Amino acid sequence: MSTQKRPPTNPDPEMSEAISTDKEIVVDPYSIPLDGNFNVAQSHLFEQNAHWAYFERLRKEAPVHFCEESEFGPYWSITRFEDIMHVDTNHKAFSSEGGITLGDQDEDFTLPMFIAMDPPKHDDQRKVVSPVVAPINLVKLESTIRARAANLLDALPVGEEIDWVDRISIELTTQMLATLFDFPFEQRRKLTRWSDVATANLEQGIIESEDQRREELVECLTTFTEIFKERQQTPGDNDLITMLAHGDSTKDMLERPMEFLGNLILLIVGGNDTTRNSITGGILALNQHPDQYQKLRENPGLIASMVPEIIRWQTPLAHMRRRALEDTVIGGKTIKKGDKVVMWYVSGNRDESAIETPDKFIIDRARPRQHLSFGFGIHRCMGNRLAEMQLRIVWEEILKRFDTVEVVGEPTYIRSAFVKGYAHLPVVLHKK
Repeated sequence: MSTQKRPPTNPDPEMSEAISTDKEIVVDPYSIPLDGNFNVAQSHLFEQNAHWAYFERLRKEAPVHFCEESEFGPYWSITRFEDIMHVDTNHKAFSSEGGITLGDQDEDFTLPMFIAMDPPKHDDQRKVVSPVVAPINLVKLESTIRARAANLLDALPVGEEIDWVDRISIELTTQMLATLFDFPFEQRRKLTRWSDVATANLEQGIIESEDQRREELVECLTTFTEIFKERQQTPGDNDLITMLAHGDSTKDMLERPMEFLGNLILLIVGGNDTTRNSITGGILALNQHPDQYQKLRENPGLIASMVPEIIRWQTPLAHMRRRALEDTVIGGKTIKKGDKVVMWYVSGNRDESAIETPDKFIIDRARPRQHLSFGFGIHRCMGNRLAEMQLRIVWEEILKRFDTVEVVGEPTYIRSAFVKGYAHLPVVLHKK
């Protein structure tokens, strides 16, 4: 650790941990020159919850920053709220084609998906599956989600340590995914596995090689190809595969298997990682801010504003990537045509110039939806209302049963600069 003096940081526990930790290879970001080697996309920083101070420095000193060397090649970091919105809403200057994560796909195993497409193809494919989260369908899903949340919570032991991530966050979202796909319920954990395999880097230990990733994703493709064929002949209800099998722009998708797989992974990851990590993040946030937990107990009506605050505070996906289609200037810096541009949602959601006391978790903020977690523009998350509804229902059911969901140990964070989430969170439940 450098002894170099740095500006005072917010006293939030996350921030102080990021600076004071002495775990492996975490370096004080204020001791590193802000040149081409200042790299915020290091997965271990997120695994150790040590990324906060890195982004804090960029927002203050270099909000539009060029990193010349990283495992993903050179890239621009956009770290302030307004600049991120500018990039996100300007699809004519910043393209999604080629992928939405910092890492590039292998040329011999590319997975096209509509979130990584530009109009008009993006619009045509998104339109096919968006009815699954239309208001009328959300109304139908609410009772299902509530029943499942209630069953899961009722089955939990009181007064003994459990892993909240596995018992609630993963299981509930996986059950929901199985419903959205009309996937065999007894095999639902396959969906969780495919989501993890798709997003994992080799350092996480989820997969041992890229060959293993391909093998398991091909299994996903094979499984859903058979379901797709069945739905072509005997349509189910309004599930995602039936929609794809009968949509004008997607009914021939089996002729483009990699595109089919790409969209499957998009829908699985979109419905799994994001909600799952927000369910855990809400528990952690309330435990780190006990005054807010007490406020919630006294007024459960605050769940409605707490839900978007959870999603902001957690920021389930740390970034989205674009590629510049033309030379453009942001924050006085010239971004060249072809450059990778990374919108760090995790930073924009803690931007002091856009959000008051952003490191604090405040369940009754005046503008709780002032956040970047769902993106903006044509690629705004189509499942945002479903995610909010799941979180609302979970918290309504938690408050009916438990006085406190107490965190009794340190969370284990995922080693990823893309999916910002949790592997484990030990908790003890206390009855009302």
